[in-house]
Amino acid sequence: MASEEALAALRALRGGPAATEAAIAHALGLLPIDGAAQLLAEMEAASSGEARREIRRALFKLRQRGIEPAPRPQSAGQTKPLAPSGENMSALMSAIDAEGARIVWIVKARPQGGSARLWGLTSEGEGLVGATLANLSSRQLREGRKEIEQRAQTVLVEADWRLADFILCEAYRRTPESRRGQVGNFLALRAEIIATPPPIDFQHPIYEELAAEIGAEPSLELLKEPELAGWKLPLEKTKPYVDEVNEIRQSPLVLNRFQQEDRINAIVERAIADLLSGDGATLARRRLEDTAYYLARAGHRHAAAWAAAAAARLRDNADLKRIPFFQEFVRANLGAILAEQEEHQRQEPRLIATPAEVMRERQQRGGPR
Repeated sequence: MASEEALAALRALRGGPAATEAAIAHALGLLPIDGAAQLLAEMEAASSGEARREIRRALFKLRQRGIEPAPRPQSAGQTKPLAPSGENMSALMSAIDAEGARIVWIVKARPQGGSARLWGLTSEGEGLVGATLANLSSRQLREGRKEIEQRAQTVLVEADWRLADFILCEAYRRTPESRRGQVGNFLALRAEIIATPPPIDFQHPIYEELAAEIGAEPSLELLKEPELAGWKLPLEKTKPYVDEVNEIRQSPLVLNRFQQEDRINAIVERAIADLLSGDGATLARRRLEDTAYYLARAGHRHAAAWAAAAAARLRDNADLKRIPFFQEFVRANLGAILAEQEEHQRQEPRLIATPAEVMRERQQRGGPR
């Protein structure tokens, strides 16, 4: 009874000034009752940023104790459950994780019962990592989906099978020759359920679905969303810019904080122009498009609109150096690498000091400069 009373109190706090959504979510995660999981699921559908991350942590705690929210009923305008389309085809996909990997399913209903499932694992850095084709019963499909969602702590959303097909085919084209042998039968597997040639291009549906919202500036809050919070640019391409920032910070000739900031701003602008152009721009646009698509189907329309707006800026060759979202994205990438380097240095004793450190030590002791 005490737990039910606590649940009622927390529900009453929602929308008021007394407690934030994140604080309410944290408290709900401590209530081992079905109603707490159900309220968290309701909150997640309308949340973003820090509140959404805390809601997911609370749901994870409850799932560890065997408490799951009941499936939400479908209403008008929501994505329909996985079911054969007019072409007997459907698809599922996960969000893209911090390493740039995701799971993509294409499912085709079989006349004799059950379905053929083409399963693919894609990677932004390595292309198509794996692909299999299996005939499964409806029960096996459901159980397979549930297992992935529980193990990876992600949600597979229903998708247009044509988009899923394009994602897998594009990933296959990006697969290095040295790895093609591991997925060399992908085209043969695909041909068993899809008769058309592999698509070369695809008009992404988000630009039509979110047409009314993509004109607005992409919010910096998007970088706090779980689906993009861990997004990292390739280390081998960002490292030269990190090295430049390190040189400025350690240089004895640049002591003024404003001088340092001016020079770092110039490095960030060059990094944006380099890292988000050519193939880098294509990969970033694809990631933002697919993330917008995923977020829209997961019930997070505001975040989906921000991702679609950022993708549209890349599509339209906008001046990214003047857009705060891309400035902050590149700064966050450079800053994360710098933080890792500094942590590594703190853990290793150093016998040699940098020139800047020598000068600061002399200044503190009042010695000659």
